[in-house]
Amino acid sequence: MVGRTGQDAREDNVPPLSPTVAGWELALRLRRHRERLGIDVGTIAKTLGFTRNYWSAVENERKILSEESLAGVLDLFEVDEQERRELLELRSGAKQQGWWARYSSLFGPELRRLFGLEHGADSIRTYESLLVPGLLQVADYARALITPNVTVRKVEVDQRVEVRLRRQERLSGPDPLRLTAIVSEAVLRQQIGGPVVFRAQLDHLIRMIEDHPDNVEVLVIPFTTVSCGLFGAATVHVLDFANVHLPTVAWQETVSFWGVIDDVSQVRDIAVSFDEARSRALSRQDSLKLIHKSKKELD
Repeated sequence: MVGRTGQDAREDNVPPLSPTVAGWELALRLRRHRERLGIDVGTIAKTLGFTRNYWSAVENERKILSEESLAGVLDLFEVDEQERRELLELRSGAKQQGWWARYSSLFGPELRRLFGLEHGADSIRTYESLLVPGLLQVADYARALITPNVTVRKVEVDQRVEVRLRRQERLSGPDPLRLTAIVSEAVLRQQIGGPVVFRAQLDHLIRMIEDHPDNVEVLVIPFTTVSCGLFGAATVHVLDFANVHLPTVAWQETVSFWGVIDDVSQVRDIAVSFDEARSRALSRQDSLKLIHKSKKELD
């Protein structure tokens, strides 16, 4: 189920409601039922009066069935009463709007999908080669990154910084997101925004590590590391969900491409590469010492 109503979620850490995750789970479970029963799309279209294109949009999360139509689908799939309630509840959750919906004029559907998945995730593993991960950035550091972007209008900069800070709210509160960030040592050397801004950023990084020992982990791959499967990557996220109905997905981002990756084999390869990178990173304590050392060098 979705968010706090999900019976399959871990009881000790239940992510908040995310309409994006609710719609995704609903589409996944409907597709699995159809495939399990061997019902082709043509049969659904004929029985329930849908077009093939409409049902395709439902399974690809572009359309949300009306409550009446969903009830008809569940009758056709012979879904039991308990799961019927779950799926109807998912539909209700998917019809809500997440906070990220207000920024549709700034971000395309793929980035808004990331924000929605991130909001409903249980944990995120992330790798950055040059930048402090977005979930750990301070406002001035984020602004220094966003402002030079030629595709971003000046009037949008503050709103984009606002979104970045809003995403960080998932790291605190009663059911926080668990974040494991692996970064190259270059992240601790590239003085984004200048020495003053960068020092404040390192201060914030240290505070987050020290104040959130249970859910924030930052590990540094030192310059002395001679090889790593993620060398050459820019930004990579692996998102895990507490709900057993939801698979792990990945996000990859470069200067010219970004998007969610849900292909099972690709996600597995990325996860394996992340684990390999973790084995080459410094320990939590040694990473923290290196961050302190980098900050001291700015004094």
